[in-house]
Amino acid sequence: MMRVPAFIETYTRIIGAPSISAFDPGIDQTNRQIIELLSNWLGDLGFNISIQAVPGTRDKFNMLARLGGGEGGLLLAGHSDTVPFDEGRWQSDPFTLKQKDNRLYGLGTCDMKGFFAFILEALSALPLNNLQKPLYILATADEETSMAGARFFAQQQLIKPEMAIIGEPTELKPIYKHKGHMAHTLSVTGQAGHSSDPDKGVNAIEIMVQAIGELLKLKQTLASQYRDQDFSVPQTTMNLGHIHGGDGENRICGHCHLNFDLRAVPQLSDQDAIARIDEVLKPLRQAYPDRITRQAMYDTVPAFGSLQQTTLLELAKEFTGFDPTSANYCTEAPFISELGCDTLVLGPGSIEQAHQPDEYISLDYVQPTVNLLRNLITKVCLD
Repeated sequence: MMRVPAFIETYTRIIGAPSISAFDPGIDQTNRQIIELLSNWLGDLGFNISIQAVPGTRDKFNMLARLGGGEGGLLLAGHSDTVPFDEGRWQSDPFTLKQKDNRLYGLGTCDMKGFFAFILEALSALPLNNLQKPLYILATADEETSMAGARFFAQQQLIKPEMAIIGEPTELKPIYKHKGHMAHTLSVTGQAGHSSDPDKGVNAIEIMVQAIGELLKLKQTLASQYRDQDFSVPQTTMNLGHIHGGDGENRICGHCHLNFDLRAVPQLSDQDAIARIDEVLKPLRQAYPDRITRQAMYDTVPAFGSLQQTTLLELAKEFTGFDPTSANYCTEAPFISELGCDTLVLGPGSIEQAHQPDEYISLDYVQPTVNLLRNLITKVCLD
C-alpha cells in the first residue's frame, strides 16, 4: 500500500506527470500517468476508483473516486490536463516543481492539476470513516481543448451529488456564472473568372460583405437583448476574428471564409444563438442558392448559471468571505451541472497566471484552500 505523501511531495509528483492537451497530435499527450497517480493515492485512502476511457480522444481517461454511500453528497472536480508550454520562455523545467519566493512554479500548478494536491491535503485530517453522505473526486481529460472528458462524464450520469465544486483558479472567489463560447466558419463559394468581365463570375467577397453586414446587425441586436450586469462585459459579444478570400487582384474571388465567435450570457442558449445566426443569413442563402454555408469550428461550451440553491452559495460565502461573482472565461461547469447538482467554480490561484510562462501559485493559498475544502466536506458529508 502506498502512503499519500506530504503536500509538497504530492504537488511535485503531480506536476512531474506530463499531461498536455493539444489539437496537434504531435504535442498531445495521454493523461494516464496523472490519472494512475491520483487513483493510487485515493485508493489508499479507501475511495472506490473508476477509470473510464474517454471516447474520441488520444488515450485519455476520466477518473471518478467515491467514498461513502447514500444520496446527494459533494463532488470535487478538476481537469487533469494542461496547455502546452512556450519553449524557451520558461526560467525552469515546466515539469519540475520549483519553490521560490513563497511560490510553487510549474506547468499546471495554478491551472489546475495542483488542485488535487490541495484535496489530498484536506483529506489527510478528516475522519473519512464517518461520512454520512458520499464524497466524490473527479479528474477529467482534455478540458484545455475539447472538454471531451466533462462532456462524456455528463452523458454517463454516473452520480447524483447535491453540490459540486470545480477547483479552477478563482482566487478563492466563488464563480456562479460564466459566459459560453462558440465559433463558426462562414464559407461563400463564388465562381472565379477574369476581373475584366465581372458578369462571367460570382464574387465571393461581395457576397461575404453582405453576410458580414447581417452579422454585425445581429451583433448589435444580441448585445442589447441579452445582457447581464453581473459580468464585467455585460453584453453578449460577437467577434469577427479571421477572414480570407481570393487569390489575386485580377481574379473574381471564387471562395471566401470568415471565422467568428460568440460569447453569450446564460439567458441565451446555444441553440437559440445558432438559430438567430442562421435566421439572419437565410435571405442571402435564398438569394445565392448553394453558395453560403455555416459550420461550427468545434463543439460549443454553453454559458453557465448556477442553480442558485441557497445552501451552496451560503456555504461558499461563509467559508471564503467573498460574495459569488461571474467570469468571462469558460469552464466545465455547464457539463458538471448537468448532473443535477448546484455547481460553483472555486479554487486557489489566479487566472492571470494560467497559460503563462513560469506559471505559479502562491503558497499563501495553501491553508485557506485546505480549510475551505475541509469545511465543505465536513458540512456536506460529515455533519
